[in-house]
Amino acid sequence: MDISQYKIENEPFYDAQSNEVALYEAAYNARLPVMVKGPTGCGKSRFIEHMAWKLGKPIITVSCNEDITASDLVGRYLLDANGTRWVDGPLTLAARYGAICYLDEIVEARQDTMVVIHALTDHRRELSLDKKGELIKAHPDFQLVISYNPGYQTMLKDLKQSTKQRFCALDFDYAEASVEAGILQKEGNVDRDTANKLVKIGETARNLKGHGLDEGISTRLMVYAATLINQGIAPVEACKMAMVRPITDDADIRETLDTAIELIFG
Repeated sequence: MDISQYKIENEPFYDAQSNEVALYEAAYNARLPVMVKGPTGCGKSRFIEHMAWKLGKPIITVSCNEDITASDLVGRYLLDANGTRWVDGPLTLAARYGAICYLDEIVEARQDTMVVIHALTDHRRELSLDKKGELIKAHPDFQLVISYNPGYQTMLKDLKQSTKQRFCALDFDYAEASVEAGILQKEGNVDRDTANKLVKIGETARNLKGHGLDEGISTRLMVYAATLINQGIAPVEACKMAMVRPITDDADIRETLDTAIELIFG
């Protein structure tokens, strides 16, 4: 297995907000499992990709959902022309060959599925392949990273304490206005004035969280708006398309945000 195919060749742009880079490096050096928590589109996945690139380590990402099973993570026997053969899942690949395994939005997966990671996140650092009758001792370079959005927590959709307390945790939030504007300049290729206006619109929407909006406008959506503007779309139309229409169907909220956009770019 050539695990190097999972290495990130080009540096993913990431502008540090605090000391999260140093904290993650310390956790990786000790091979401690890490949990990153924060709202949608605030840069959690980009941060993990950036750190994998910085450390020169391959990263295998799994986008979790309610249909994912333990076999999807660990592996299974498959039929082919020569009979049955075992195929490692992403978690097994990472543990066997020494990669960072990143389970994105882990609370979307069923809790019974996540039990499979427990032995990899304590002193044992091992994975039992019951169907194959094999016990894998994790490669020295293996690390497990998970992410989730605490804003979507409910009693039915949250991590068990027995899972949470196996991880170190880093809190993420949307960057400060000046940093976020810099991100939009870099990622969306717009001028500073336009970037500042996009950030102001984003802040307006975030102030409505809990007052008609479940979630504010993410940095990701701001980058989409900046990209559309860079493609020649009028700023007002770009903002409506990328920053308002995706997050709400409520007519009153849309009108409020549309008015704010027109005032800011007017």
